Amino acid sequence: MRLHIALRSGVPIYVQLVTQITQLVASGRLPVGAELPTIRALAEQLLINPNTVARAYRELEQAGIVTSRRGMGTQVTNRGSPLALRERTRMVSERVQALLTEAAHLGFDFEEIEALMRKHRGMISEDKKEVGNG
Repeated sequence: MRLHIALRSGVPIYVQLVTQITQLVASGRLPVGAELPTIRALAEQLLINPNTVARAYRELEQAGIVTSRRGMGTQVTNRGSPLALRERTRMVSERVQALLTEAAHLGFDFEEIEALMRKHRGMISEDKKEVGNG
């Protein structure tokens, strides 16, 4: 699990951790049952205060994304699946909205954007085939 902290972003570090871990769970890169690093280990890895990691883990636990048990560590809950779908849908919806807004400002109509999306979907499909065969 790779997390990146932007110290000058203005976003509190614990919020950055919560956001990134939530996205990892939503994308399936952190599957149900996956164990998160210990508070101390993650704090050392990111060179941050352990209390910051503890706060992020508490927020994740309150949201039902992880569960923590003393001596057992912190794991992704099986409630991650509905979250994953909801979070993935939210993430893609935001990007679609941004794309359509930018396209409209640039003078593209929906049909042109749809054609571009189909073209790129085909390119992605071809890339997947090459990876599978290579």
